[in-house]
Amino acid sequence: MALLNILKYPDPFLKTKAAPVQSIDLEVKKLISDMVETMAMARGIGLAATQVGVGKRVVVLNVPVGENDEERRERGKNLVVLVNPEIVGSSGSITYDEGCLSVPGVTAEVERFSNVTVKALDRDGAPFEIKAEGLFAIALQHEIDHLDGILFIDRLSRLKRELIKRKYKKAMERQDRAL
Repeated sequence: MALLNILKYPDPFLKTKAAPVQSIDLEVKKLISDMVETMAMARGIGLAATQVGVGKRVVVLNVPVGENDEERRERGKNLVVLVNPEIVGSSGSITYDEGCLSVPGVTAEVERFSNVTVKALDRDGAPFEIKAEGLFAIALQHEIDHLDGILFIDRLSRLKRELIKRKYKKAMERQDRAL
């Protein structure tokens, strides 16, 4: 397994619409393993292939559930791999303060469906369906957006998006000067 480089906004590849995976071969299985390791090392709860510069419809998620921090941090406990995920049902509405490994240090309230049903293939190519609610539903929508070239900041009002972009740019300039 290898750690992959997570692309940062405004990298143009983050706007790429990923292509469906035609077959789950050794290359795709290695990508999945590398994405799981990369997500864990970055302390993320989700990662899409487009975030690591690969234009394939692959998502890995490890959404915390549990009553305490130890349960929430247990590596791989809630790991879900989705190949060619597609939202096939949705309902309700929820607003959540989202962040993203590709837009570090920035969070904003985003409105999403509170419940989703997603069809996908697992890492062995078997089809399955997930019904999700709450944070898991939010994470699924966030990562599938990545596969369609959409960042969470794209879901904000124009004014909020511009304020966040300016704040992010200043933070990145300060970080560059510190290096």
